[in-house]
Amino acid sequence: MDAAQRELSDQIDQATQRLLGTARIITEPDLRAPSLLPGWTRAHVLAHVARGADAMRHLLVGVRSGQDRSAYASAEAWQADIEYWAGLRPKELADDLAGSAMALRTVARQLPDERWRHPVLIPGSAAFPAAELLARRLVEVELHHCDLGAGYTPGDWPPAFAAMELAEPMRSQRADRLTSTRTAEPLAPARPPAPYRPNQRLPGSWLGTR
Repeated sequence: MDAAQRELSDQIDQATQRLLGTARIITEPDLRAPSLLPGWTRAHVLAHVARGADAMRHLLVGVRSGQDRSAYASAEAWQADIEYWAGLRPKELADDLAGSAMALRTVARQLPDERWRHPVLIPGSAAFPAAELLARRLVEVELHHCDLGAGYTPGDWPPAFAAMELAEPMRSQRADRLTSTRTAEPLAPARPPAPYRPNQRLPGSWLGTR
């Protein structure tokens, strides 16, 4: 990774940690309540983000080997996967979200620099360099965190993300969250957070410490 890619990867780590912090306090029945995305529950949103990490990892594995790979088998298989994983219990779904994010992170961090220029293709889009997957992942995590309707809003976006230059359709998707008036039922009262101690390994921290 070059310096710009490493910075994006670090932003993805931080956004993922924030999303997991929210995911781990969503309990039943809040997980089955409607999200801000029509027709999807909060569980569907979390499952979608996890499967998005899997799809990007599949692409990068193909890039690493020099073989073109599909992000997923088919649109039908994609929807079926989301429905299946959305049916998991809260802890299982949060663990799946963390595991898929870490698997993507591992492949991305180990990809040779020259392979980031290799083109990849996702359904509904023209081919683009693999390096653009990083921005797409950051957008996916930040926007869908808002879509949970669980207290995280565009006002919570880091300034670097709020001001980031984005290509379409990501730019319009971010703008949609800024102007949206959709609301969701608030979560049940959250559990108190674990006490903070510098560099202590905490079970709720994705990267081990916080």
